[in-house]
Amino acid sequence: MIVLAASTAMGGLIAVLAGAYGLQRTRRVRTVGNVVEALVKPPPQGTERPLLQFRTLEGRVVEVVSPVPSTRRRPLRAGSSVSVAYDTDDPRDTVLLGAERPGADRGFMFAGAVLVLLGMLLTVSMG
Repeated sequence: MIVLAASTAMGGLIAVLAGAYGLQRTRRVRTVGNVVEALVKPPPQGTERPLLQFRTLEGRVVEVVSPVPSTRRRPLRAGSSVSVAYDTDDPRDTVLLGAERPGADRGFMFAGAVLVLLGMLLTVSMG
């Protein structure tokens, strides 16, 4: 039973950390990154996420897979353009402006916290 409690708590801790990292990364790229317009290109065969091609302020052309899939709410049509923020140290690290998902990251943190608490309760109930 102790293995179950420890596994539950560790899984929860990983979810909390993943959510916190996602929120921090998005916030960092949005605040210190450069914002440019990217051309939406068709997705590579076998994938659903389109490619985004943009030119950095230094003149380098970068092509990355979209960090978010095309959705009905926010369709990413080939040939259109979207605003992206990119990390100046690694331009492949991008945030599609207007399509951030802080709710998903917060959801990971909340679910992880619940699992950590459940693991603690299981540990206490065994003692």
